[in-house]
Amino acid sequence: MTALNCFHCGEPADGGPLITLELQGQQRHFCCQGCKAVCETIHQEGLTGFYELRTEPAVTPRELTRSEVDRIRELDHPLVQQAFVAPVKAGQEAQLLIGGITCAACIWLLENHMKQQPGVQTFTVNHTTQRARLVWESDKVKLSDLLIAIHELGYSARPYQADEAELALKAEHRSMLIRLAVAGIGTFQSMMLAFPLYFELISDLSTGFVDFFRWFSLLVATPVVLYSARPFFSNARRDLISRHLTMDVPVAIAIGLAYSASAWVTVMGGQEVYFESVCMFTFFLLLGRYIEVQARYRAGLSGNALAGFQPSVAARVTNGEAEIVAMHQVQPGDIVRVRPGETLPVDGVIVSGQSTLNEAALTGEYLPETRKPGDTVHAGSVNGENPIDIQVTHAGAQTRLSGILRVLDRVQSEKPPVARMADRIAGKFVGRVLILAPVVWFGWWLAGADNAFDITLSVLVVTCPCALSLATPTAITSATVRLRKLGFLPTRGHTLESMNTIDTVVFDKTGTLTRGELSLTGQSVYGSLDEETCARLAAGLEKHSEHPIARVFHDRPSLTVTQVTNHLGGGLSGLYNGHPLFIGHKAFVTEHTKKTPPEADQAQGMEIWLATEQEWLASFQLDDQIRDDAAVAVNALHDAGIQTLLLSGDRSGHVQQVAQALGIDRAIGEASPERKLEVLTQLRQEGHQVMMVGDGLNDLPSMAGAGISVAMGTAADLTQLKADAVLLNGQLYSLVAALETSQKTRRIIRQNMIWAFGYNVCALPLAAAGLVPPWLAAIGMSLSSLIVVLNALRLSRAGRKEAPTEPPLGAPETA
Repeated sequence: MTALNCFHCGEPADGGPLITLELQGQQRHFCCQGCKAVCETIHQEGLTGFYELRTEPAVTPRELTRSEVDRIRELDHPLVQQAFVAPVKAGQEAQLLIGGITCAACIWLLENHMKQQPGVQTFTVNHTTQRARLVWESDKVKLSDLLIAIHELGYSARPYQADEAELALKAEHRSMLIRLAVAGIGTFQSMMLAFPLYFELISDLSTGFVDFFRWFSLLVATPVVLYSARPFFSNARRDLISRHLTMDVPVAIAIGLAYSASAWVTVMGGQEVYFESVCMFTFFLLLGRYIEVQARYRAGLSGNALAGFQPSVAARVTNGEAEIVAMHQVQPGDIVRVRPGETLPVDGVIVSGQSTLNEAALTGEYLPETRKPGDTVHAGSVNGENPIDIQVTHAGAQTRLSGILRVLDRVQSEKPPVARMADRIAGKFVGRVLILAPVVWFGWWLAGADNAFDITLSVLVVTCPCALSLATPTAITSATVRLRKLGFLPTRGHTLESMNTIDTVVFDKTGTLTRGELSLTGQSVYGSLDEETCARLAAGLEKHSEHPIARVFHDRPSLTVTQVTNHLGGGLSGLYNGHPLFIGHKAFVTEHTKKTPPEADQAQGMEIWLATEQEWLASFQLDDQIRDDAAVAVNALHDAGIQTLLLSGDRSGHVQQVAQALGIDRAIGEASPERKLEVLTQLRQEGHQVMMVGDGLNDLPSMAGAGISVAMGTAADLTQLKADAVLLNGQLYSLVAALETSQKTRRIIRQNMIWAFGYNVCALPLAAAGLVPPWLAAIGMSLSSLIVVLNALRLSRAGRKEAPTEPPLGAPETA
């Protein structure tokens, strides 16, 4: 009697009573009611293609216990969701870790099943990391219902946690190491047996010894093929079913043919065996992939490098005492204490304490910055020498660091056009090789060559497009790492590639070329008091106001002014030593002073006046200061042959002054959003490739007209940003470094593509001519891949490029 296996999971299904289901006219057997229920669900939803596409049996579904359902229901609590759920435009977004995935068909099934659930906007699964991105409408469906729907298919789903993913990644690395070790041992053993025969170091070797060596080589190579090379066969089967050819197809064919032919010769008799080539090919290919994975992991693009900066607990202050609580219990408004050396767990405002913070995880700036009460700080920063208390504004998935993580995840999941092109070329190349290989064999067979199979095997191995497939993604990966270190965060897959062609950079003024905040630029004295006394009186009045103008004086020494009154739209009044005192716009002060206002030159920026009822005391000039590195950045852009344009909605006179101070080629002021978009559209119609740099909020409409849009990281929440890149550290010189990195990346990609094509073009005729034995083909293919990976890693190893401390000779001075 033929053994019955479960149609869904492949487990034995011959127990009693038999569990069956008639599907499409055929009787299907199942090992349990769970598998039967899942199969019925798949058919009811019209997803029967799963059984045709899968390359591995599905996992046996397990019914959830009551306690497990209760734990899943707990994830609906708002406090729990703070740790892993973030609001997005379409609803709520969560990162999940999916268990039970065995092949690509599982992802296809999950994505199509979840799309049919009510309220689900997006559900995508990354096969490599087994992480899923779920976007759903919380008013239509609960998160727990969606997780249970995943469990009902036989898979598991839980909130993504960096430490769990790290453990899974370590397990994957351990598995790769074991496969590599098995292949390495097999290679050394098989080469030890083949070496004497290859070079005839042992003459007159008896037939018995030759057979013994072959049988022992078969024993050594079998675990290499069945275990170490198993991923190649699984991937090749998946590719053939999906009709998408990758390098795994010729790899699997080469390994399978060489091993099968060698096993046949060993059992039935013949001339040549290729066990050493099989083992060597598998070993070098696994070595190349392991080095590539390790390089990505060290570069910090595993998805967990930044996540490691997010603590899982916080010290919440209640009635002056700090208690350790889980992060999901921390809410906006709470006070959190961070001790020296600890990582900030939340975004917030310092309420007590002063310390230096290392914000490299957020901005790429490795020098610590001093932060004091009133300053805004972000999760992921590392506290320096003193404890600080922080009032929470954002926690969990709403922090700025979480926003950066989501952006990085999105960038890594998007393939730039050049990478897609390389994949298409590799696929076509594989197809041509699969046609060419039997032609080469047939030609040599007709010529009567004894080594026709050897030559065909060498052609399959030596032309494996590993280097071609690695040429672009490794370079893009390394470049993205370097840009993040510079404080320049690409948020779209095409950003790095598109930056190569930029010939025009358009700047907004306020918050971009300037700091976006007023500062005191000058002071004039007109009355009987000296300059310092006037400044202290002004600070004494302004400390009673939270107006942006008043904040300029908040950190300055002050004299005590009483009975301060805020006159909306005019200024402030108060008493100093019993005498009335006024500060504000000139018209407001004139109304309260008996004296005629003094003659004064028109000040650049804004001017406020200080006076008593009897005399005018002083005037203060306020302005938005140009960023320290703006002139250096503009000059560097000009040196690179890039033209600059200042496009602002501010008054034309001030815009022209800023442009002249920085040496910008052209300036347009008083530009409405519609006018900005017209200018950018005209530039593109003239053939210019434009990068727009703005504050990320009011400039977003006009940014749509630019080829690349860059937002200043201090201007908006990253979760709402629509720009192509974010300047996290606010340093304009990072733009220059980013453009240089994009050009280096283009050169590296070109070098890698030329090498990959050149190697295959040169190696193919040599292999077809019978000049390359299979073992040498394996080494050549692996070395080609390693050269591509190591060349790409030069981008991430490049040193940090700093802006000059002083402007170049002839550069305009900035205030």
